[in-house]
Amino acid sequence: MDTSTMNEMITVPPGQVTLSDRRTQRSWQVALAPYRLGAFPVTQALYAQVTGARPSSAEGDRLPVEGVSWWDAVRFCNALSRHEGITPAYLLHTDDEGAEGIEWNAAADGYRLPTEAEWEHACRAGTTGPRYGPLDDIAWYRGNSDERIHDVGGKQPNPWGLHDMLGNVWDWCWDVYDAEVYGTYRVLRGGGWFDEHWSCRASARRRSHPSYQVDDVGFRVARSAAP
Repeated sequence: MDTSTMNEMITVPPGQVTLSDRRTQRSWQVALAPYRLGAFPVTQALYAQVTGARPSSAEGDRLPVEGVSWWDAVRFCNALSRHEGITPAYLLHTDDEGAEGIEWNAAADGYRLPTEAEWEHACRAGTTGPRYGPLDDIAWYRGNSDERIHDVGGKQPNPWGLHDMLGNVWDWCWDVYDAEVYGTYRVLRGGGWFDEHWSCRASARRRSHPSYQVDDVGFRVARSAAP
């Protein structure tokens, strides 16, 4: 593993996770096949290596890339797939009115964003509480971050070896948050360096427009496991 890019993938075992929606008071279970997830959020070094760009407001190779939109994240996934010679997971297109569209090719073995269910299952790592450990030991959040972003991997990983699942930067997920009310807004998970402790929980959800860019939102990559 290149220690500057921190591009390591963890195999996540199959399982089941319960998701819920506060607005509709609905809960549902999602069964998950095995998949792989980045052990760390995508770093600035990896993002620059693949795209040639450094969009973040803070600077540091081992810092999580931030200031990236959901669209930036899915384009990066495709670029990383091409960089490694594997099939991109996303088909991007523009309609007659100039609006961007996307389709997920589930048969592709390339990099992609995790689904919301995959993210929560991986975050919990078999634990049942709101967090997989004491918050100060596992996460950079408003109470200990000095209100700044930190290098990935500086806190204890969860039981499956995944770092920074809570705190440091929010992770973009694939899913639409609530199309009926928020349209194309996508799901964010995990909490960030500027968030209070109540936002850094395995079940906490946030939403944002897919073009939104801010200094506490990044992402990590996933891949479907080989059949």
